[in-house]
Amino acid sequence: MTGTQRREQLIRIGRAIFAERGYEAASIEEIAHRANVSKPVVYEHFGGKEGLYAVVVDREMSRLDDAVSGALSRNRSRVRVERVALALLTYVEEHTDGFRILVRDSPVAAPDGTYSSLLNEAINSVAYLLAGDFARRNLDPDLAPLYAQALVGMVSTTATWWLDVRSPSKEVVAAHLVNLCWNGLTHLEADPQLGESRGSGH
Repeated sequence: MTGTQRREQLIRIGRAIFAERGYEAASIEEIAHRANVSKPVVYEHFGGKEGLYAVVVDREMSRLDDAVSGALSRNRSRVRVERVALALLTYVEEHTDGFRILVRDSPVAAPDGTYSSLLNEAINSVAYLLAGDFARRNLDPDLAPLYAQALVGMVSTTATWWLDVRSPSKEVVAAHLVNLCWNGLTHLEADPQLGESRGSGH
């Protein structure tokens, strides 16, 4: 096995173990044992567990980022929301281990390339898109980040839930997410009030 092939093998095995056990419970011993190599071989390639974990997370982030940013940039309005929801659910379906690793607890010293940083990027992109939309509709564009946080959070939390239930299908889940997002955005009130405030005439 060449050095490159060995490295890929260790990444594959590490990815599976991180997905099964989480970062803390995974061990270099187990990774080396499954790969039929000695522990120094793993250290030689990655410097330690954290180095291997960083490579695994970086790859998953790139994969997910490509899917989500592609969906955000190539489409318009409702189609964009549909594509983003479907892109995230497709990633969960096709790269389940990777998604488990990204949403699990990562080491404290983890680099910026984490699921939460990807969500922040998505929130910023959505906020930017919504701000323009709000301005055209005479809604307060300063509130766009709040709505972006809510929308991205809703899609992300639903994807995490769907990771284990897998029912209904990703297309049905995406359609319902878009139904809630899109119809909610379409009928936004310019100055929403809580029920008590409305009732008292304030």
